[in-house]
Amino acid sequence: MYKHDNSMIAAIDLPAALGLLTRLPVTVDGTHAMERGAASAWAYPLVGVVLGVILAATTSVMLWIGMPSGIVAGLVLAGAVILTGAMHEDGLADSADGLWGGWDKDRRLAIMKDSHIGVYGVCAIGLSLLIRWLALVVIVSLGAYWVAFIAAGAVSRAAMVVLMAMLPNARDGGLSRSVGRPPTAAVWLAVVIAIGFALLCGYPWVILFATMSALCCGAIARAKIGGQTGDILGATQQVTEMVALITIVVSIT
Repeated sequence: MYKHDNSMIAAIDLPAALGLLTRLPVTVDGTHAMERGAASAWAYPLVGVVLGVILAATTSVMLWIGMPSGIVAGLVLAGAVILTGAMHEDGLADSADGLWGGWDKDRRLAIMKDSHIGVYGVCAIGLSLLIRWLALVVIVSLGAYWVAFIAAGAVSRAAMVVLMAMLPNARDGGLSRSVGRPPTAAVWLAVVIAIGFALLCGYPWVILFATMSALCCGAIARAKIGGQTGDILGATQQVTEMVALITIVVSIT
């Protein structure tokens, strides 16, 4: 599993992470990606950076042709949903429905697995889109979108890696179970990458508040279902991204 050199590992892990977390047309070496498993999770923050660069570049074009900030922010949000296949939004909705709609662990997990969406899920997605849009309007209008998109993208996906390592799998099957739990080295590398980009972008407070939000998500998941699932990881990404964007808005206004 670990006979590849560092450059080979990076060439395997980043496409694998992009293939898992986005709908970008990347070529993935399936055999080596499966062999690496959760060890490739260190690259999740880099996925956030890639998405941040794509969205920021698109924002620059839209502003250059004269589109107003509100519409640009809405289209950026739509672009983020399309690029990720709404994977994290789906996790947020399922987690909201299950964690607050069930009365015990088994019922909560059953609700989270159900493809139907309930009122908790609708409210969660609606509030997530509203909060992120409001934050993006401010960020775009003040011209801070390059650093903001990159920092928020990196730290929110590093939060997923931390929860993968901290919490056991809540169910025997599912995406999170199939990926596995990342080794300590991969977790620390993901954290270092996220911190590095947050500091490089000039938002040290994002690190603190993103950490707090991720730990809160983990504590709720542990209390209600005894661990994490793919839905919990997606919900954590969404919550952490919202907190990161709010923190950035506060710091630039």
